[in-house]
Amino acid sequence: MGCQQFQVRLLWIQEVSAPRRTEQTGGKHCNMGIFVCRNSLRMLNVRWLYHRCLSLYNSNHGFNEAKIKEKLAQFTGGSVDLSKMDNGIAEICINNPSRMNAFTGTMMIELEERISDLENWKNGKGLIVYGAENTFCSGSDLNAVKAISNPQEGMMMCMLMQNTLTRLQRLPLISVALIQGKALGGGAELCTACDFRLMTEGSEIRFVHKQMGLVPGWGGAARLIHLIGSRHALKLLSGALRVHPENALELGLADNILLGTEDGFLSEAENWIMPYIKGPSDVSRAVKKVIISGREQKLEDALRTEKEIFGTVWGGLANLQALAKGTKHK
Repeated sequence: MGCQQFQVRLLWIQEVSAPRRTEQTGGKHCNMGIFVCRNSLRMLNVRWLYHRCLSLYNSNHGFNEAKIKEKLAQFTGGSVDLSKMDNGIAEICINNPSRMNAFTGTMMIELEERISDLENWKNGKGLIVYGAENTFCSGSDLNAVKAISNPQEGMMMCMLMQNTLTRLQRLPLISVALIQGKALGGGAELCTACDFRLMTEGSEIRFVHKQMGLVPGWGGAARLIHLIGSRHALKLLSGALRVHPENALELGLADNILLGTEDGFLSEAENWIMPYIKGPSDVSRAVKKVIISGREQKLEDALRTEKEIFGTVWGGLANLQALAKGTKHK
């Protein structure tokens, strides 16, 4: 079984195949305790396999996650803040305004931890990623970059961030990058890992890697090609071009330009995403999962995955309620 098919089966196990409970009385309480314990261990193992499968790299690829995290932990500053709301929308704030929200080493670690948290959030439907104080993200903090300038550690950092942003892209949440100010380098790569991009007036996306003698290393080039095609991606990367909102909208890199309201851009982004996450969380998450499978798998595998996901919502509460109300043509 391929990793992507295994991923879907694990999602199915986690969210649909909850343990069947039977009434326990008298001396059977102990057996129930053993059952719960064993089931908890089984689910922990499933979650470990699930997270590993969602990632691209593990020890089989020479990736030493603990070692690179130990190195990155030396470079502190800033934070990656997560909030989850009752309406099913989560917000991730890249918070290091004194450095234009550049990622320090600890922030790279925190981003991975926040994504892990969201992978286990069963009521989630949407995600907004934004930067503190009206700037999205300027990529990596130069202090951390200089300290891991040898190729081996650079590759480890690359694998960590590719794992993290791939898991962000594969979240069963519909995600939006709210781009205010500048999204530069790794910040430009981060926004491509979201499903949609909303830009404010005066903002820009710019892949500045070539000016640093580099190419994207967090998966941004591969995702950019899927978004706008190889010809336009080549122009943006080789020319380190500034992409302003109108141009981004024309290229298909941005989905809307926010003009600002009295409630602020974050509130406007929440209003924008609402129509796409309307309804029960299990249905919204199922929609995202079939999109992931269709995007990443071969056609036959994607069709089989779609069938598996379809089976998790057919005859479910939302489906039965819609049938009873006759909402199909409303």
